[in-house]
Amino acid sequence: KAASVIFVHNHPSGDPEPSEGDLVVTKRLVEAGKILEIEIVDHVIVTKDRFFSMKQKGILNKIQNFNKHYG
Repeated sequence: KAASVIFVHNHPSGDPEPSEGDLVVTKRLVEAGKILEIEIVDHVIVTKDRFFSMKQKGILNKIQNFNKHYG
């Protein structure tokens, strides 16, 4: 059983900013992780020369806290 996971995907466009779809998927991954008792450590978007860490930007923490209170 996995204790924790980091999700990573790419944006071939070169823009690492998360789309609305990326945020929705991250929320669903956090919800699934809670059910499976697997911690979601980060969701990272990479491009050829840049990256965006949802943990580093505070987005993952906001999603996790929202789910704790309202999920």
